[in-house]
Amino acid sequence: MAQWNQLQQLETRYLEQLYHLYSDSFPMELRQFLAPWIESQDWAYAANKESHATLVFHNLLGEIDQQYSRFLQENNVLYQHNLRRIKQHLQSKYLEKPMEIARIVARCLWEEQRLLQTATTAAQDGTASHPSGTVVTEKQQILEHNLQDIRKRVQDMEQKMKMLENLQDDFDFNYKTLKSQGDNPPNSSPICSELSQDMNGNSQAAATRQKMSQLEQMLSALDQLRRQIVTEMAGLLSAMDFVQKNLTDDELADWKRRQQIACIGGPPNICLDRLETWITSLAESQLQIRQQIKKLEELQQKVSYKGDPIIQHRPALEEKIVDLFRNLMKSAFVVERQPCMPMHPDRPLVIKTGVQFTNKVRLLVKFPELNYQLKIKVIIDKESGDVAAIRGSRKFNILGTNTKVMNMEESNNGSLSAEFKHLTLREQRCGNGGRTNSDASLIVTEELHLITFETEVYHQGLKIDLETHSLPVVVISNICQMPNAWASILWYNMLTNHPKNVNFFTKPPVGTWDQVAEVLSWQFSSTTKRGLTIEQLTTLAEKLLGPCVNYSGCQITWAKFCKENMVGKGFSFWVWLDNIIDLVKKYILALWNEGYILGFISKERERAILSPKPPGTFLLRFSESSKEGGITFTWVEKDISGKTQIQSVEPYTKQQLNSMSFAEIIMGYKIMDATNILVSPLVYLFPEIPKEDAFGKYCRPEAAPEAELGDPCSTIQPYLKTKFICVTPCPSVFMDFPDSELLGNGIFPGTNSGNTSDLFPMSPRTLDSLMHNEAEANPGPLDSLTLDMELSSDVASPM
Repeated sequence: MAQWNQLQQLETRYLEQLYHLYSDSFPMELRQFLAPWIESQDWAYAANKESHATLVFHNLLGEIDQQYSRFLQENNVLYQHNLRRIKQHLQSKYLEKPMEIARIVARCLWEEQRLLQTATTAAQDGTASHPSGTVVTEKQQILEHNLQDIRKRVQDMEQKMKMLENLQDDFDFNYKTLKSQGDNPPNSSPICSELSQDMNGNSQAAATRQKMSQLEQMLSALDQLRRQIVTEMAGLLSAMDFVQKNLTDDELADWKRRQQIACIGGPPNICLDRLETWITSLAESQLQIRQQIKKLEELQQKVSYKGDPIIQHRPALEEKIVDLFRNLMKSAFVVERQPCMPMHPDRPLVIKTGVQFTNKVRLLVKFPELNYQLKIKVIIDKESGDVAAIRGSRKFNILGTNTKVMNMEESNNGSLSAEFKHLTLREQRCGNGGRTNSDASLIVTEELHLITFETEVYHQGLKIDLETHSLPVVVISNICQMPNAWASILWYNMLTNHPKNVNFFTKPPVGTWDQVAEVLSWQFSSTTKRGLTIEQLTTLAEKLLGPCVNYSGCQITWAKFCKENMVGKGFSFWVWLDNIIDLVKKYILALWNEGYILGFISKERERAILSPKPPGTFLLRFSESSKEGGITFTWVEKDISGKTQIQSVEPYTKQQLNSMSFAEIIMGYKIMDATNILVSPLVYLFPEIPKEDAFGKYCRPEAAPEAELGDPCSTIQPYLKTKFICVTPCPSVFMDFPDSELLGNGIFPGTNSGNTSDLFPMSPRTLDSLMHNEAEANPGPLDSLTLDMELSSDVASPM
């Protein structure tokens, strides 16, 4: 199926992202009209070779002419008009720059592919992300069928063991009866050779020979049933081994990988209840088979003979079932909830010294007889030893309740678990600050540590040592280290499922943009209702990797992601992005969830989508220059000559948003035009949402002024109601200033200047006076002011 046709079948949420890919630079109508031909061209090659780009561009114009002829025959006037307009636009803009249109088309096609991939992955992961875990895949249905088959075979084996025991009892009784009568079983059969050694060699009567013949037939049937049982047991153990590998190497390993992904913001992990049911069922079957193997030993001790299959095969069967059960129990001991500080639930695996953290372990074998029998001990860096010395890592002690008994009462479903809620870490103070002597020490936020849980199981005569460990954690001593520590957790869990690679950052592997893009989107979707769109991710890719036609497969190093400063900036990509994430969560979450914030958008794309819009249309985007995270708005306006201008206000940071919500800033934002009249340049939120409809509900309602409590006869007038607004001088004020005095990107001098947090209370009369004085003076740059405007026209009496 053609790519364009696949896109048309996506859900609405993906189609909305598709709409944002196209603009006048490459209209969606053209993509629709020429879909098969466009997908058949090598646009990426054309974007890098001018001669090929020229050829493809002229072929594109030819295809447009052919399509125009079809519409002409169909008498489709509207499509004729649109196609003629599109061709004229392409000719005027790209005739001398064919490589530019090739780059645009190649980028759109690549982003379409990513959109399809995202939708496909989401559909495939739908079962994994189902919170109740009720959806069963075909693979899991096969697994359940195999478990049912094992249970049935175990029950069948139980019946055969009873048959074997009854047959052996009959044989033993007849044999002892015949022996007590002084009869000698014949030596003709090798099966009975041992049984007849203590008999005399006298000739037997016909009746006695008949009894001996019957006895020999019974022994032959007994031997045949024993061999059948031993053979079926071996096959059953092989089936158990196969199912156990599916459970531990596939299902449990998949759950652990999903847990890793969930820890870094990915889709929520399914619960362990189904896995616990499967593993418990298999463990019960294994214990039943082990009892049956012991029963074989008892039967063999009562009756044995030369070539007895029980003697030959029982030891191997016993060893096999014990190994299977031990390994199953060891695999079933898992960390159900990874270490996490309760104050930072969205950033597990980062632990601050002296701050309590929690975690939970669980045994996925639900045996009531183990309730309150397993004592769990917690240790940190148990296996460090020489490795820690090589890494130069710090050493820690675990404080708090570091031992606990597993029980079934703490969990809602009666699972055997232990939750540790009051653990803290304290660094060991050595002569060199807790570190071992090493010149190869990693920085604090790149050190990885393991928290280990261990216990012993005594069950049906077996002693089994159980041990599991957390995912690697990063230990910090100051909360300001959290961003870099979280970056380490992201990078580790994104690129490896190795459970104990604490030396990961001695030589961190590179990641691809596809991996990084998915994880970056999770940072938003895990704490908000929206992840990142393809266009937003493309903008981030450009900041990390520079301009490129196709970012898929591009490699990103750990240093580039987190340690090196971005081009022209004094901070790294991750520090910038992490502060934006914090800004979204704390100050503009509702607006982000509504989809009102385009956020990450290139200046070229911003200008392209705003230029055709009417004056007053604006969009919201994040600042590219603010290390601490900032958000701004850009709007369309017309200058005196009627030329379209794109203006931006200096970004608002957390400091300003602490004083005033961003929705209220937008609703009250004014500019002072050349005649010193305050007007609002913000009318429609892109694409065409009235400002009041989008932001009005997020502004505090204006309450009517109330008289001060006190003497009811008092003549004192009530206070006037105030309202804060942000004011910026009109861009036209700066028309006579040279370009060197204007800020770039349409941001005019003095906009905000960091003063949006300064509140200036003024009455209307004071403001009028200020405007009058400014009008008489020479116009010059004015800072953006946050004015405390009085809503009432009455003048309060002096206090």
